[in-house]
Amino acid sequence: MRHWWKWGRKGLAAARGLSEAACADDPFLQFERWFAEAQRCGLDYPEAMTLATADGDGRPAARMVLLKGHDEQGFRFFTNYESRKGQELGVNAHVALLFYWEPYERQVRIEGQVERLPAEESYAYFKTRLRGSRIGAWASAQSAPLASRAELEAAVAEYTRKFKGRDIPLPPHWGGYRCIPATFEFWQGRLNRLHDRLCFERTPGGWRRYRRAP
Repeated sequence: MRHWWKWGRKGLAAARGLSEAACADDPFLQFERWFAEAQRCGLDYPEAMTLATADGDGRPAARMVLLKGHDEQGFRFFTNYESRKGQELGVNAHVALLFYWEPYERQVRIEGQVERLPAEESYAYFKTRLRGSRIGAWASAQSAPLASRAELEAAVAEYTRKFKGRDIPLPPHWGGYRCIPATFEFWQGRLNRLHDRLCFERTPGGWRRYRRAP
């Protein structure tokens, strides 16, 4: 039998669980609490999240992306609009996000719809990226077939020459999205797989909170 005191943060979190009294009434506030703890615990990428999309026929796809900002308007990430995920988001704006923070045995599941960020907001973030990453956004036709690695490296070299000594503009095919949540689920691992799952659903009158069976 596992004893919680032998498992560090995970054991302490499992022992405490997630009660209604301990959970914020606002899901954005509860997310911020857990996200801040994940940032403090030494994870390399606490902002890493699974982004699940589906095409026009409902066929799903998932991949890891990085959260680049969040507030009560939603959760922001950036990509190539012509990539597979960009094309899927163009025909089906419904998405799911998943954060998993193993040291605390916690998950946050978010479902909602995305909208594109304004170009000026995308450019403001684009300017913060390393120069090599900005060149890469021009050079890589993300998700398109490549004949070889050499083809990609040749494109990088071409754009490196083109933008030498110049500011790199925002590519027209690249920018950000905001996921506007309709639901949240805060999942806290517990002993014997009797996990806590506190959920929030957006309603016309505000957020409705309820518990799901593990």
